[in-house]
Amino acid sequence: MDKIAPNLTGVPETMLWTLHNRAGEALRPDGLLHDPRLVEIYHALDYDYEASFGKAQPSHANRAVVFDTALRAFLAAHPDGVIVNLGEGLETHRFRVADTGEALWITVDLPESIAIRERFIEPDERHRHVALSALDRRWFEEVPRERPVFITAQGLFMYLPPEETASLLRDLAQRFPKASLLFDHVPRWLSKETLKGRKLTPNFTIPPMPWGIDRSEIAPTLRSWAAIETVEHFDYRLYRGWRALLFGGLLRLPFFRERMPAITRVTFA
Repeated sequence: MDKIAPNLTGVPETMLWTLHNRAGEALRPDGLLHDPRLVEIYHALDYDYEASFGKAQPSHANRAVVFDTALRAFLAAHPDGVIVNLGEGLETHRFRVADTGEALWITVDLPESIAIRERFIEPDERHRHVALSALDRRWFEEVPRERPVFITAQGLFMYLPPEETASLLRDLAQRFPKASLLFDHVPRWLSKETLKGRKLTPNFTIPPMPWGIDRSEIAPTLRSWAAIETVEHFDYRLYRGWRALLFGGLLRLPFFRERMPAITRVTFA
């Protein structure tokens, strides 16, 4: 079968970066993810991943594990719930997280991202694709009002101006009271580096991330933006080797932990 050229640039191209890192784990016999569909997509794209992103790192697979765990818990409590994945790209949660056949999954992403996704993942009655920016509130109408809602945003908010993220969270809280939102974020120092043109490799410059926020700022900032009931943080972790031991030790140091990327879950009031 001929490989497919993704032809993505800017922020949409980052879906290939995260795909590369997740696939690096899925291809390992002791990897964090078991995901044949992910591997299939990875091999089907005509793209030189290592030239752009270097050797695969476990960071985005670590993130996927946190999101998978949260989604499983949500579906265990709400088998008929609605999962809205903002900026999902080529993420394959729906193939790793089993449900009872009652849940509704909605992917909201830019038209060019949906076009690539649908080369490999077809929507159906319970797995809908909405080709809109996450900032385009028209996707709200796709979400049934009477069902529990869990919203994810992986690798999204850091690429938006903070005022746009604030406005979106405020509208989410008003439209989806009691819903959960799980998203990742980067610290201030990393945001500043990307605004200067931080290169991951000589062939790939990380798109600007205008929103950076340190750990201690998250809860008060979010509560100033929207009606938030609970705020919970999750760390990125390494799971094997001496680097995992070193990284785990550093996470116990407040100075280091404050300035690391992290994942946050909020429940709207």
